[in-house]
Amino acid sequence: MPETIATQIQQLAKDARQASNIMAGLSSAVKNSLLERMADALETHRASLQQENDKDVQAARQNGLASAMVDRLILNDERIKAMADGLREVAALPDPVGEVTGMWRRPNGIQVGRMRIPLGVIGIIFESRPNVTADAAGLCLKSGNAVILRGGSEAIHSNQAIGAILCQQLETMGLPAAALQVVPTTQREAVNVLLQCEDDIDLIIPRGGEGLIRFVSEYSRIPVIKHYKGVCHTFIDAGADLEMATRICLNAKVQRPGVCNAMETLLVHQDIAPSFIPHIAAAMANEGVELRGCPATCALTDTAVAATDSDWDAEYLDLILAVRVVADIDAAIAHIRRHGSLHTEVIVTNNYSNAQHFTRTVNSSVTMVNASSRFSDGNQLGLGAEIGISTTKLHSFGPMGLEDLTTRKFIVFGDGQIRG
Repeated sequence: MPETIATQIQQLAKDARQASNIMAGLSSAVKNSLLERMADALETHRASLQQENDKDVQAARQNGLASAMVDRLILNDERIKAMADGLREVAALPDPVGEVTGMWRRPNGIQVGRMRIPLGVIGIIFESRPNVTADAAGLCLKSGNAVILRGGSEAIHSNQAIGAILCQQLETMGLPAAALQVVPTTQREAVNVLLQCEDDIDLIIPRGGEGLIRFVSEYSRIPVIKHYKGVCHTFIDAGADLEMATRICLNAKVQRPGVCNAMETLLVHQDIAPSFIPHIAAAMANEGVELRGCPATCALTDTAVAATDSDWDAEYLDLILAVRVVADIDAAIAHIRRHGSLHTEVIVTNNYSNAQHFTRTVNSSVTMVNASSRFSDGNQLGLGAEIGISTTKLHSFGPMGLEDLTTRKFIVFGDGQIRG
């Protein structure tokens, strides 16, 4: 490995550590002003940003990248506005840093509490989706952290352009540019070095395909927040409103199939299957969705092909949907436990008891009643632009927002007590 890459990445980490000490002490007003400026700058530089993005998109198409991956790369006007709006939404959120969560007095008179503080330096390793650069920057900076971003080679021009626009605002406000750094090389050695910088980086968050996340988890000497894939289920309960169920299923599968909160498996109660499956099969066929069904599904529609065992564990990220008829809600829950990825599960039902049973019993990071799995997103859940999704339960579970980029320290107030 060239020495220059190792030296460069190690210096990035050291500079980020120094910057994090300054960012941790900023007031909410300063951080909010910074994010507002960053949002304005993204919209002001929309044309130049799209020029750089076009380089990545054209290269991806020439290299035969899958259509779903190309879609993740594109920065159109709508997505640039969404990035800017995401920064503004984070600026408007309450600042968790310095919040005291509980205070109690001990028998000896000392007062003990817990205060939220930044984690320090966050490393984000991600593929495609250049909007992650802005999303991660907003959340990390608002929570008082520094961030190092290493995107995939397919988005190098877009990521560097976004990073440069945002860093300019740090410098304009007299803040350390090292608080937000985009790794300037696409060589994989840079990731290897980054994962070894445990003295200067406090947390690694990989965002991308299962292969990337498993690689990071295996080689990192730094704690990793991760989710391997999103095998999201929607269960249509007996007596569910068919029109509502159809809307939810179409949105969950078709609106944006190449993302981790898209529905991959549809479970249908046997009592409603004869009426619902032909209906949803026709609706999915109109949208170009290929169905892979269990024997009961295939008997109810000729648009489905027979599913294999591997289909129940598949994250297609495409217009493909596995469909299974189940005996009841407990059979649906058993299927989810066996094949789910702890990401997002949905029940469509008019039965209050079943809704409560589903949300209490299914232990995925997000459970929903009568809503599309596409809402499993930090922004949609009111967290602001999310930093990632954790299915590991420690120290966070589900979409991660501002609070998930802080930890809590103990604070103690006394008036001269000593321990006997």
